[in-house]
Amino acid sequence: MQSHLRWLVLAILSSALLLIVIDVTVLYLALPSLTHDLHASAAEKLWIVNAYALTVAGLLPGMGALGDRFGHKRFFVMGLVVFGGASLLAAFSPNPVILIAARVILAVGAAMMMPATLAIIRHTFEDPRERSIAIGVWAAIASGGAALGPVVGGVLLEYFWWGSVFLINLPIVLIALVLAVAVIPQRDGNPNRPFDLVASVQIMIALVGMTFAIKEVSKADPSLMLAVAAVIISLIAGAAYVRRQRWSKAPMLDFTLFRSRVFTAGVIAALIASAALMGMELAVSQRMQLVADLSPLQAGIALLPIPLAAFVAGPLTGFVLPRLGTERVLWSSLALSAVGILTYLFGYQSGVLIQIAAFTTIGVGIGAAMTAASSAILLNAPADKAGMVASIEEVSYELGGAFGIAILGSLLSAVYSTSFQVPVGAAMPETARDSIDGALLAAETLPEDLASALVNQAQGAFDSAFMVVLTVAVVMLIAAAIGIAALAQRVRVNQ
Repeated sequence: MQSHLRWLVLAILSSALLLIVIDVTVLYLALPSLTHDLHASAAEKLWIVNAYALTVAGLLPGMGALGDRFGHKRFFVMGLVVFGGASLLAAFSPNPVILIAARVILAVGAAMMMPATLAIIRHTFEDPRERSIAIGVWAAIASGGAALGPVVGGVLLEYFWWGSVFLINLPIVLIALVLAVAVIPQRDGNPNRPFDLVASVQIMIALVGMTFAIKEVSKADPSLMLAVAAVIISLIAGAAYVRRQRWSKAPMLDFTLFRSRVFTAGVIAALIASAALMGMELAVSQRMQLVADLSPLQAGIALLPIPLAAFVAGPLTGFVLPRLGTERVLWSSLALSAVGILTYLFGYQSGVLIQIAAFTTIGVGIGAAMTAASSAILLNAPADKAGMVASIEEVSYELGGAFGIAILGSLLSAVYSTSFQVPVGAAMPETARDSIDGALLAAETLPEDLASALVNQAQGAFDSAFMVVLTVAVVMLIAAAIGIAALAQRVRVNQ
C-alpha cells in the first residue's frame, strides 16, 4: 500500500477508536445533569457508566475471532453502523433503563470495531519502525481519548443538553464509514476460524456477575445473599470459560500466549493503568462539579492536561521503546502515573499550577504505559492470531476500565454513605445517603438553613470518599510497577 494511504488508514481507524474510548468517559461530566433529568438512582448511574465497558469486555474475544474468520474490514464497517444507530437511541433516551440498553448496543458496535483497528494496523504497517509509531498513535488515542471524554462532555454540556454527548458521534461515524469503505483494503479472513457463542456468554456472565457483587456490597444497605450469589455465579461461569478454552482445538483465548513474560506484563499494565485512570477521573470529575461547583466546561478544561499529555507521550514512547526496552517503560510509566495522582491528592486544594503539573504527569505516565502495553501484547504473538491478540489487548483496557469504575466507583459510594451524617432536625430521603447527587437534589426542597447544612455534610462526606479512591489508585499503580520490575529483574538474574 502507498505510504500516504497507510497513514490515511491509521487516521480512519484512530477516528473510530477515539469515539469508542471517549464513550467510556464522556458521561462523567454529564452524570449530574442526566441523573437529575432522568431521576436515576446511584445504582442506575453506575450501570449507565458500566454497561458499556462491561459489554465490550465480554464481547471482544468473540468479535476478535469473528474478525479473523470473516475479515476485519467487514466487521469494522458493520461496527460503525451499529455504533451510529445506538448513539441516536442513547441521545433521546427517556429513562435510565432505555439509556442503559442503548449503552449496551453502543458496546456491541464498539466490540466489533476494536479488534479490527489493531489487526488492520498490524497488517497495514509491515515496516517494524512504522508499526511501532502507528501503535504509539493508537495507544495515544486509547489513553488520551479516554481522558478527553470528560473534556468533550464539558464543552457540549455548556451549550446543549446531555444527549448531545451521543449525537456528536454521528457525523464522525458517517465520515469514517465512507472513507473506510473506499480506502481500507479488504483482506480475506480464515473461514476455518470458529466462533464460540457459548464461551462468549460464559465470559459475559462472569464479568457482569462480579461487577454486580462489587456494587451490591458498596450499597448503604447491601444484600450479602445477593452479593454472594453473584460471586458464585461469576466464578462458575469463569471456570467454565477457562475449561472450555483449554479443551478447545481453536480457542478464543490461547492461554499459551501468557508464557511470554513481556506479553503478560503488558496485559497487567493495561489492566491497572485503565482501572486507575477511569476510577480517578470518575472521582475527580464528580468532585469538580459537585463540591468545587465548577461548570461542566470548567471541569473539562481543568482535566485537559491529561489527554494532551497522553497524546504527546504515546507516539514518542513508540519511537523510543525499542531503545529503552518494553518492561522498563512499563514499570517506570506506571510509577510516574502514581506520582501524578499522589501530587494531585496532596495539591488539589492548592494553586492551579500544581494541578496542571499533576494532571500532565498522569497523562504522560498513562500514555507511555498504554503504548508500551500495546506493543508488548501485539508484537509478542503470531501474526495469524492478530484478531485474538487485539481482543486480549483491548479486553485488558476495557476490563480494567470496567473494574476501575466498578471497584473505585463503588468504593466512592460506600465511603460517602458511611461518612454521611443527617443534619440534626432534618428528615432526609434515603437518596441523600445514597449519593451526593441525591443529597443535592433533596436540598432543593428544604428550607435554606437545612439545605445549607445538608450540602455541607454531603460535600464533606464526598471529599472523604474522594481521598480514599485516589489513595487506592496510587497503591494499585505502585504495586503493578513493583511487580513488573521484580519479574523483569528475576528473569535477568536467572539468565
